[in-house]
Amino acid sequence: MKIKNSELRKMNKEELEKKLMEVRKDLVKINAQVAAGTIPENPGNVKNVKKTVARILTMITEAGKKSNE
Repeated sequence: MKIKNSELRKMNKEELEKKLMEVRKDLVKINAQVAAGTIPENPGNVKNVKKTVARILTMITEAGKKSNE
């Protein structure tokens, strides 16, 4: 699940937090598959999901800084 930065910037803080929860649930599912020893459908997806989580957290932080200014 890869989301573009432009899509994330259009979202408000509440939408970003909801999307973050969804993406983290996906990451937990993928990690559970790896821990169980099964091969995920798309092994490269783990990296993409982690990057997406980082992007969303960055956008939330930027939104918080802008509101404080």
